[in-house]
Amino acid sequence: MVNIRQAAVAGTFYPSNSEQLNLMVKHYLNEVPQGIKTLKAIIVPHAGFIYSGSIAATAYARLEPVKQIIKQVVLVGPSHRVSFQGLALSTADQFMTPLGQVSINKKAVQQLAEIHFVNYLDHAHELEHSLEVHLPFLQTVLQEFSLIPIVVGDATADQVCQVIELFWGQKDTLIVISSDLSHFYDYKTAMKLDQKTSEIIEQLQCEKLKKDAACGQVAIVGLMALARVKGLQIKTIDLRNSGDTAGSENMDRVVGYGAYVVE
Repeated sequence: MVNIRQAAVAGTFYPSNSEQLNLMVKHYLNEVPQGIKTLKAIIVPHAGFIYSGSIAATAYARLEPVKQIIKQVVLVGPSHRVSFQGLALSTADQFMTPLGQVSINKKAVQQLAEIHFVNYLDHAHELEHSLEVHLPFLQTVLQEFSLIPIVVGDATADQVCQVIELFWGQKDTLIVISSDLSHFYDYKTAMKLDQKTSEIIEQLQCEKLKKDAACGQVAIVGLMALARVKGLQIKTIDLRNSGDTAGSENMDRVVGYGAYVVE
């Protein structure tokens, strides 16, 4: 029997109706220009679509020119609900969204499970939104792809770096790091903090990116370290917060979102 990880946040973070979801994702993607063909990795936010969908789309739209090249996606996001050591894999054969099923690259997942700090932990994936919210974008933009989903627990940036480096030389592979930025500051403070965070990311100053700067800080630093070793750059392509996207009702308590590409 096929083991399917069911969508956990459809109807809350994004529409559960497939037609509405399809239209919503395409609307976000059509609002931004397409990119270039040299993308190695992206960093994208993972809030509800009304908050961060338009920011995430600025990175995903850039995949259009390479949609026939990318055949697998390594998707890395932080754990919000479960505490555990290391990195967590899923035993699922497929991940489900209202747009259909995404197949898991079982061979790659099994190889990762041989690393001592990487383990199967379905409980970490079951309700986690940091990976799930990216699937509708990936399903819409890419032709066909397999998924390697990884949830980051109490792990080090070096551990994340080791894992994503295993896939770095594969031309058909995209690395997706899932992270929001500052949480629950007033609008002006959030703008200043997130601008500083973006400068640190662009300058690849791994030691300066603090844990409270981004919920996916560990994975971001892992990517920064690898980019520095490879002589690549990280570029900010969008930087906003929930005050910009979801209205001005809660400007004293916003969440920051950034989209970045490694070129």
